[in-house]
Amino acid sequence: MSLQLRLFGGSQTAAGKLPATNDGNHVIDKSKVLAQTDALVITPNTPGNFSSIRSVPVVPDPRYFDSEQADKLKELAKEKTDGARQSKRAYKALTKIEAADKIVHKEHRKYEGAVAANELGKKCADAGLAKKLHNLRPGYARLGLGIDKADSNARTRIDEIKAKLTGGEN
Repeated sequence: MSLQLRLFGGSQTAAGKLPATNDGNHVIDKSKVLAQTDALVITPNTPGNFSSIRSVPVVPDPRYFDSEQADKLKELAKEKTDGARQSKRAYKALTKIEAADKIVHKEHRKYEGAVAANELGKKCADAGLAKKLHNLRPGYARLGLGIDKADSNARTRIDEIKAKLTGGEN
């Protein structure tokens, strides 16, 4: 197999595992990266419904109110004012929760980035060791061939000595 094919050829095996070589491809799905964390999150693509709250109908024209209506409106105003104060507290708490969620999310992504970067560093070290070991193979082959040659020479000399001592008989 050519070096270029080993470096740049192939993708995933039938078993779904990454091949022995990595040609720089990726499986990062942009739609997953940019997907909303919740269907109701406000984004430019999902701007919400711009709904509002109206506790009483709009008074379209000037009018007079009687005492009973004024008292009921005053009581309702008091309830709504307290409700607004409680809603403000609740929304403030929800905002803090969202901010905390964002911090956890960001820190987790930083962690994942560190894991990915460190994994690459580990794989670089593994690849470096693999290259070093491959570069040592010729030396080991030389040593092995030297041992084989020494063994062969020794056997030849032993056979010669045996032949001299036994007078040519085997």
